[in-house]
Amino acid sequence: MDIFLKQLKGVNWEQIIFTSTRILLILLLAWLGIVILQKILSQLEQRLLKQSKITGEPPSESEKRVETLIRLIRQAALIVLWVTTILILLKEIGVDVGPILASAGIVGLAVGFGAQNLVRDFISGFFFILENQVRVGDVAIVNGTGGLVERVNFRTIVLRDLGGIVHIFPNGTVTTLSNLTNDWSAYVFDIGVAYKENTDKVIEVMNRVGFEMKQDEIVGSFMLEEPEIFGVDKFDNSAVVIKGRIKTKPIRQWQVGREYLRRIKLAFDNAGIEIPFPHQTLYFGEASKPIEVALLEKLKGEKVVT
Repeated sequence: MDIFLKQLKGVNWEQIIFTSTRILLILLLAWLGIVILQKILSQLEQRLLKQSKITGEPPSESEKRVETLIRLIRQAALIVLWVTTILILLKEIGVDVGPILASAGIVGLAVGFGAQNLVRDFISGFFFILENQVRVGDVAIVNGTGGLVERVNFRTIVLRDLGGIVHIFPNGTVTTLSNLTNDWSAYVFDIGVAYKENTDKVIEVMNRVGFEMKQDEIVGSFMLEEPEIFGVDKFDNSAVVIKGRIKTKPIRQWQVGREYLRRIKLAFDNAGIEIPFPHQTLYFGEASKPIEVALLEKLKGEKVVT
């Protein structure tokens, strides 16, 4: 007990209280820094959204872009803030941070040489975000794989395809990136009709269906304009193909396209327009007799012989 009391008497309580107070003050300042950072980022987000609205960018697009940018800025700022706070706390408790910083510099240099792919991923990710190439909520095709963009980080892009499979691509390995929902989307369709049909009448029916869809309260709100019918695109094996396009709000092209095809099928049935199925016709040339005539003549010849 006496030894314990002697140890307590030897403790510099004034220094402990002073150091503890400084540590609490540092933690308080770190907490205030986080609160101030959140407010600054919130104001920055509102300002960016307002600027996007002034420039005419669709709200859904601006929200996705700003959300991705703000989230990454928040991550980077919090990492810097907490690393700085930890170094200051270590210094307050008597740890010499000089060697730690020197070691960190050496390790950073070694990592820079040994992890070139990691550095490339970060640089590529920075430009993806800076140039607004892809955002959270977009539907994109990355290196031939399509899906919904769930996360855009400084190092990776995360996609989830229609089957629910998650695909993770390091930013430095992205060689091709196709964004299907940037600003606006489009559903391109090829509709085949029988060769006997009047294509002008077919296009008229297709335009009428498009006009009626644009007036629809639900589907029409997703369409930016009435469908564009480009006209006869090609002569297929058993059909005349008519090509067109529907411009829609981002990520709505498949919903609008399916509804348009459904209504086209009903309209064609009502108008008596044939949607052909694949078939083949045998043709032997002008010099040859039709196959039915040849078979009849062969049968008559066999009866005469008998």
